[in-house]
Amino acid sequence: MKMCEFCTKHGDGHIWYKNARNYAHDLASDLRRRQYIRDFLETTIGQGISTLGRLESIFAKKKKLPERLIRAMVDKARDEHFGQVVPIEDIREIVRKAETVVRLPCACRWAALKKEKRCCYSVSYSAATWYHGLDMGYFGKASDEGLESLLPEEAISQMEELEAEGAVHTIWTMVTPFIGAICNCTAQECLGLRSLAMEVETLARGEYTAVVDRTLCIGCGLCEPNCPFAAIGSRKLAGGATVAEVNPGQCRGCGLCRNHCPHGALTLLGLSHSAVDKS
Repeated sequence: MKMCEFCTKHGDGHIWYKNARNYAHDLASDLRRRQYIRDFLETTIGQGISTLGRLESIFAKKKKLPERLIRAMVDKARDEHFGQVVPIEDIREIVRKAETVVRLPCACRWAALKKEKRCCYSVSYSAATWYHGLDMGYFGKASDEGLESLLPEEAISQMEELEAEGAVHTIWTMVTPFIGAICNCTAQECLGLRSLAMEVETLARGEYTAVVDRTLCIGCGLCEPNCPFAAIGSRKLAGGATVAEVNPGQCRGCGLCRNHCPHGALTLLGLSHSAVDKS
């Protein structure tokens, strides 16, 4: 399968978020990026949540946003703050290479609910970090509050716990291609995930898709309500048995469905492979 445009441009022949150059400390010194980071909480998140609420009202009435508006939103996101769904296996790989990991409050949840949840992680492959430009007063904190330094394995353990609670792992740029943070949020609270519900692709699908092993699936249905992207349904086979069925066009490759299958019938396959159910 052809490599995605984002990986072709920023991946150096690999998945873009596995390219170490995108975590380079020298990128953080770029003047445009430094200004963007200073304005990030108020502009990208605060104003973004407010705008998103209005767009959701329009979408609820018309079931579609204007194509020109969608394209402008996507183009802006790709240039400034673009994300991708990432499964826990890739999260472990990324974080274990990091020199610094710092846990931050989730700006989306704070902007929408004024509720603090520390589920975002700044990851750097050097001692230099980008988050010093953030105004923690946005969260009602002093400049050095709310930033929790962690060992990589501590961060991974916390993100595994967040996944068990239903959080989707996503990775985000702070002016592309510089990778700023890993977020672990829900479809109801994340700015990017909420945009997807309106068919605005400011967040790319993952590099994987879920597949069902029909020889293991018993049709219990536990995976279906626990898919954050409504990508799982059911199918009746010729013999009368019912099995889970994944819609590959709807699946985002988060892998959360696997946590709810008691028989290990769900797995992730890379999109370069043939995403066909085993039978």
